[in-house]
Amino acid sequence: MNIKRLIVLAVILSFIAAMSVFSPGQNAVKASFHTEEELAAFRDHSRAPIGEGDYFLNSFRCSGCHGKDSAGNANINEAGDDVNLYDHWQPTMMANSARDPLWRAKVSHEITTNPAHSSELQDKCTSCHAPMGRYTKFFHGGGHYAMDEIDGDSLAFDGVSCAGCHTIGPDGLGAMFSGNIPYDTTRKAYGPFPLPETGPMQLYEGYTPTFSLHMDEARMCSPCHTLYTNTADLSGNLTGASFPEQATYHEYLNSSFPANSITCQKCHMPRIEDPIIIANGQTGLTPRTPFNQHTFQGANYFMLGLMKENKNALGITVDDWKYDSTLAATSRSLKQQSVDLDIFLDSVTLDTAFFTVKLKNKAGHKFPSGYPSRRAVVQFVALNANNDTVFKSGIFGSDFRVNNETVNYEPHYNIIKQNGKSQIYEMVMGDVNNNYTSTLERGAVMLKDNRIPPDGFTTSSSVYDTVAVVGVGAGDTDFNLENSAEGSGTDYVHYHVPVSGITGTLSAKAKLYYQSVAPKFLDEMFALSTAPINTFRDMYDNADKQPFLMQKDSVQNVQLITGIQEQANEFIVYPSLTADGRISISSPFDIKTITVYNAEGKLVLTQNSNARQARITLPETSGIYFIEVQTSNKSFHRKVLRQ
Repeated sequence: MNIKRLIVLAVILSFIAAMSVFSPGQNAVKASFHTEEELAAFRDHSRAPIGEGDYFLNSFRCSGCHGKDSAGNANINEAGDDVNLYDHWQPTMMANSARDPLWRAKVSHEITTNPAHSSELQDKCTSCHAPMGRYTKFFHGGGHYAMDEIDGDSLAFDGVSCAGCHTIGPDGLGAMFSGNIPYDTTRKAYGPFPLPETGPMQLYEGYTPTFSLHMDEARMCSPCHTLYTNTADLSGNLTGASFPEQATYHEYLNSSFPANSITCQKCHMPRIEDPIIIANGQTGLTPRTPFNQHTFQGANYFMLGLMKENKNALGITVDDWKYDSTLAATSRSLKQQSVDLDIFLDSVTLDTAFFTVKLKNKAGHKFPSGYPSRRAVVQFVALNANNDTVFKSGIFGSDFRVNNETVNYEPHYNIIKQNGKSQIYEMVMGDVNNNYTSTLERGAVMLKDNRIPPDGFTTSSSVYDTVAVVGVGAGDTDFNLENSAEGSGTDYVHYHVPVSGITGTLSAKAKLYYQSVAPKFLDEMFALSTAPINTFRDMYDNADKQPFLMQKDSVQNVQLITGIQEQANEFIVYPSLTADGRISISSPFDIKTITVYNAEGKLVLTQNSNARQARITLPETSGIYFIEVQTSNKSFHRKVLRQ
């Protein structure tokens, strides 16, 4: 900074200080505190406002005000817990998007497969993973941005950081995809709170805080979370077509979430209602609420763990406890906000026990969503009275692949009658010859997309062509359908377990596992050898690849029928899934009392009887109910679902 500029800056400082005394209005600069280190850095010019011709600043420039407050006044909730933006963001996939070793390996895979498209592919990939570096070059007319430019570019290495999001303008959002980000180059820093305090940020950073509704809208995420890839044939020639590699934003549009004002931010940046002072050292700032925490939790538990274990190699300096916090938030998101799973006993005959597993998507997009390496697997196991396995589906091998999976892809099932057939929810790409591929630029056709749709998802949506269901036959009348109506966001998988020759009782267990990086997806890439691929392969080989257990449920002590004479003596609660709420109950002993509880454990029905058969009608509210039947001899329990 030259002497003239320093003099101008000193004049500005003096003027603002005077205005803070005589003009105590909304935009007056509040009294501020900075550490000696910050003041030294400022005197040393490193904290001068953004330079001429620049559009972005590194995240550390934001940490002084929006990081941990050493005085304990700002960036804390009412309980005194630290909720500062900078520390929560640091260990996320967003912060480390440019360091992500899988992404770097995948870019290397793509450009090695189609070297003629190398420049375009790198430029496209960096537009979302290293947006500040890529767009700085773009705004300066510098041409395509390359992977080897990242390591020498601190803006690119900052990933999706503060300025990388808060300088996105509203114009075009929701209609711009595939890394086309509408950055505002007028040095505005957009935020979700009205009447922002402008002085300090203008002074120290050169940005003008600006309120805009788009910061709290789902369309903020549309440029990078809907991505079309140009299609190349096996010789590397572009066909002129494109393929929706991921379309999370369009999946969201085809859901009930927009109508219910539930945005991406409300789930991935958990909102707290506590009033929060959002900047350190600015006395008199108005506390803000609601406050979106910058934890950015999604579903990539595996990659977060891998990056934590390889911090030094990746140049990550984030403390382990911060990673542990993000991993915990991701775990909660997967277990509590993603999918519900329930298992029901339908009926038992002499040779077959019939079970139904219900899955309900709770997210505002398909599950799993996003990058096509992701899959969810239903594991179903039936055990006899000695705990010996008599039926199994969705079993992982020692390499964490699904046993007996079909080479191209496992089809979608409505009914599974045989050991080894597995329900896998996934998106599967095919090349121009309709063969499975994990090479993104070879994606030409959708071979399978049976991922569980979100609530409200319909085939009549204007964006359905981008997010169509593929590979689910018309005969599956309970995929996203309940009572013949679309949009349930559910799937029912029916298991028919052969029980001939099995005596006593049977139990069944269902689990839902999630893999953010399925081993099968890496096979094509691992067939190549480049430095980024080899680096990721070494990290992957040493990583904990255990699939993430999201949900589980079981049915215990199912009495098996051993002969015609005993058929009338079975405990029966039928049906386990009912549309009208009517349930029939049979017992080999006189029924004394029937008690029904809802899913929250609240008693909703009590009915007395003095016979071996009885009928009840569940409350009109749809949901899961637990039925306890007390007989003259013993009691038994069943779970049923009113649709």
